[in-house]
Amino acid sequence: MDLKERTREIRRLTMQCIASIGVGHVGGCMSIAEALSVLYSKHMRVDPSDPKKEGRDRFVLSKGHAGPALYATLASFGYFDKEMLNTLNRLGTKLPSHCNCQLTPGVDMTAGSLGQGISCAVGLALGSKLAKDDARVYVIVGDGEQQEGQVWEAAMFASAKNLDNLTVLVDNNKMQIDGLTKDVCNVESIADKWSAFGFDVQQVNGHDEDAIDAALTKAKTVVGKPTCIVLDTIKGHGVSIFEAMGPDCHSCNVSAEQLEIALKELEG
Repeated sequence: MDLKERTREIRRLTMQCIASIGVGHVGGCMSIAEALSVLYSKHMRVDPSDPKKEGRDRFVLSKGHAGPALYATLASFGYFDKEMLNTLNRLGTKLPSHCNCQLTPGVDMTAGSLGQGISCAVGLALGSKLAKDDARVYVIVGDGEQQEGQVWEAAMFASAKNLDNLTVLVDNNKMQIDGLTKDVCNVESIADKWSAFGFDVQQVNGHDEDAIDAALTKAKTVVGKPTCIVLDTIKGHGVSIFEAMGPDCHSCNVSAEQLEIALKELEG
């Protein structure tokens, strides 16, 4: 399966997962599909048959409300049966609304309040350095999430400890639950901020698999400092009805009719 088809499958599975319960965080799930596709296809040293393998690369979804996109990715790569996606957020499920590493095969860190995930990722990266296992740690944070002070405490620590095995990907879709990020609490210039905190910074089209691939490849060559890749994305990307909703697709209902439209648009 090539990268673009993998991305489409992740989006299709994400939509089916959310539609199975009828409501969910569509916007921020759809904006990270390319990043997840490229990470798991070409960069993550992982084994779906052994999700807890020592020395593996780790992934942390700090913007934990985008859990269905990660679940769709894990199912696409064979961590568990795709039918399990239909149990999202139901009683007894292994797929809660926010990711839980105690429940879901392939989830490396539980995602709680925004800002906490990146701190956990920094801890994992430091632990890997101490263990000398050559593992890399990848974390996706939201643009609105950077309104949390804890994000910058983690960034300062990562830089101070020269964690060049850490790559932060910022989903810069420019919207959050209350509206446009610039109107709620402007976080721009994102690239300048991460650079000021001592990160090697790249900014790319977050819906261009080749650009993301090149950025992640370059990140592996950076020595002595962590990397931040700012992904310029569109909330709800890939399905016109959700793109048109703007901030309202942050969390929204998904009807059977909307699912049918989405799957048709995502056929490729």
